[in-house]
Amino acid sequence: MTILRLAIRNLLGAGIRTGLNVLVLSLSFVVIIWAQGFLNGMNRQVQDAMIATEYGGGQYWQKDYDPYDPFSLNDAHAELPPVLAELVRAGDAAPVLVTQGSIYSAGSMRPVLLKGVDPGQQIVSLPSGFLAQDSAAEELPVLIGSRMAKSAGLEPGDVVTVQWRDAHGTFDAREARVVQVMSTSVQSVDVGQVWLPLEQLRAMTDMPGQATLVTVAKGRGARFEKAWDTIPIPGRNRVMSRAGWVFHSTDDLMSDLRALVKAKSTSSSIFYLILLFLAMLAIFDTQILSLFRRRKELGTLMALGMTRGRVIRLFTLEGALHGVLAALVGSVYGIPFLVFMSRHGIQMPKMLDSMGFAIGERLYSTYTAGLVLGTTLLVLAVTTVVSFLPTRRIAKLKPTDALRGRWT
Repeated sequence: MTILRLAIRNLLGAGIRTGLNVLVLSLSFVVIIWAQGFLNGMNRQVQDAMIATEYGGGQYWQKDYDPYDPFSLNDAHAELPPVLAELVRAGDAAPVLVTQGSIYSAGSMRPVLLKGVDPGQQIVSLPSGFLAQDSAAEELPVLIGSRMAKSAGLEPGDVVTVQWRDAHGTFDAREARVVQVMSTSVQSVDVGQVWLPLEQLRAMTDMPGQATLVTVAKGRGARFEKAWDTIPIPGRNRVMSRAGWVFHSTDDLMSDLRALVKAKSTSSSIFYLILLFLAMLAIFDTQILSLFRRRKELGTLMALGMTRGRVIRLFTLEGALHGVLAALVGSVYGIPFLVFMSRHGIQMPKMLDSMGFAIGERLYSTYTAGLVLGTTLLVLAVTTVVSFLPTRRIAKLKPTDALRGRWT
């Protein structure tokens, strides 16, 4: 306790030097936590949006389907196996049929992907209910996203010409009416996408009962996949019932996104290291200056019977207390700032909307107890180590030399 009281007294006596060190360290605390929370918030917000709007609890893909190869769509469709068909009938899955097509609007022809979805599905948050067609309507109902509507110059109620090719390679066309323009942050269900009623698209393409992919309800995908082989299928071979369909979990579907976030986290760590380096440099210089200016004090303490080990602990504790004070000062202005960022978010620039990020208009930071505690412990540990390094010279210092103001 004597060493602790002496260390606190010395820190308070240093005045502005202690204040500047504490301010720099507190800024490092707050900025590191905020930047990491910013990335965590972006990752969580994008994942939640993609799961809610497109991926659900995972997807079964027809074996030939490749979302990055539009030429695979000609063969990427098949009838649902009995187990998946039963899952669809129970309302725990939603089949989607995907085919190439084009629309004619604003005097130009635009290539699009025609996607058929059940208007009554509740698996993903697409507003597919607008596709429930009035029996007296002549035009084909279609649903498009806000980005698609902006690029094609379309609004709800506009009539366009939709062209497609059926399963036999025959081209056909039909008038369609835009029944709704949806606003979504997920571009993969918006840009270049035209949504139609599933049964009508099946009839148009002569693909009765077929689908390209099946989205499983959130929370059921992995459990259903594990239980697949134990589900009884009367009169069917269980192995053949799976043939042609491959399950992709949400982890698989978002692997590219997570790799991107990981790369961003790695690159941002360089920024964290620079902040820590600047803060640690200030502490190191302070310790060197303190040792140089307090040589006679060191000699006096050792002459009065204080061991070299206790003197080293004293100076190390003084440096470590900079981190403790920085944590307390940082919490004074950092907590309100971080709470504000988590509740009100940051207005994102419109340029990100064209870069494929499913973020939306505002980005909300996310902070966890592990993030705050881990950052605090890291800074405290580094501060303690940096404070200890200059004190090693005390082990070789003679009390008589220190009293004369000398090191050797």
